Amino acid sequence: MLSYQIQAAGDSRSFPTPHALHAAADAKGSGLIITGCDAGAVFSQCKDFAARSFVAIELGTECLGVHTGESRGKEGSNVLGFARYRLGDAEPTELVELVRQPGTSADALAAARAAFESAGMVVAVCYDFPGRIVDRLIRPYFNAALRRLDEKLATADDLDKTLCLGLGYPEGPITLLERTGLVHHHDVSAALHAALGQESYSPARRAQVAKQRVERAT
Repeated sequence: MLSYQIQAAGDSRSFPTPHALHAAADAKGSGLIITGCDAGAVFSQCKDFAARSFVAIELGTECLGVHTGESRGKEGSNVLGFARYRLGDAEPTELVELVRQPGTSADALAAARAAFESAGMVVAVCYDFPGRIVDRLIRPYFNAALRRLDEKLATADDLDKTLCLGLGYPEGPITLLERTGLVHHHDVSAALHAALGQESYSPARRAQVAKQRVERAT
């Protein structure tokens, strides 16, 4: 029978408020989900992780290997990473990106997937790369939209309208970034740019300005 514990380790972007995942947790569960910004540090003190059905560590933009180590492309165990997708200050979505390594146990992966899905969440599995799936795809798109605005290709309203009507997006990129936070976009893009060295992740000028304004105010 599926069972898991939840251990909180600081503020969690994935679960800032109680969720069905918490309600179904069992203090004697065989699996372990570590939530919060200090999840990796708490995992490093975990002595019994090998005996558990799975361990899932909440990640930021970093790789799971930062916490588990890597070994010649054969790394992997019963330990996985996860992040519930959340854009800036918006509420988290029900999408959970579950991070595996090349040698991750198939049983542990199945158990972790089942734990999140049993709480009504949608799970996407990816290998261990900075930013995982959504941020790797969406951050260059946001940066490109901001750069086209600087180039005066179109007004912000027209850029948004074109993408909504032409591609069926529910909300245009400029409005979405203004609503959820340019500073968060800057921070995620900068982390991916530092990790991957690809120019498309370099924060656009408007994101840099938003970050600098926050820094000046503190």
